Amino acid sequence: MTQIPDHAPCTVSIENQMPEDLFTAMREFISLHPQWDQYRLMQAALAGFLFQHGCEDRAVARHYLDGLFRRDRDIERPELPRRGGQR
Repeated sequence: MTQIPDHAPCTVSIENQMPEDLFTAMREFISLHPQWDQYRLMQAALAGFLFQHGCEDRAVARHYLDGLFRRDRDIERPELPRRGGQR
């Protein structure tokens, strides 16, 4: 069984040409969601595509799920009340 490392492996740089309307949409999305950047967006898109099209690699599934459920440390979240109304 393949082990999934706790840390990200080395990164690979990719150069890509895309339609201008996709680039514009990506730029607008990033401007509205400052916790995202072009690298995170492209990684999430690629992992999502591979996972949804049958890739069974556990590392791909992990990247896909991390992209869905990633919590950003920079965003303040309200504290939830504890049982019995205690804080």
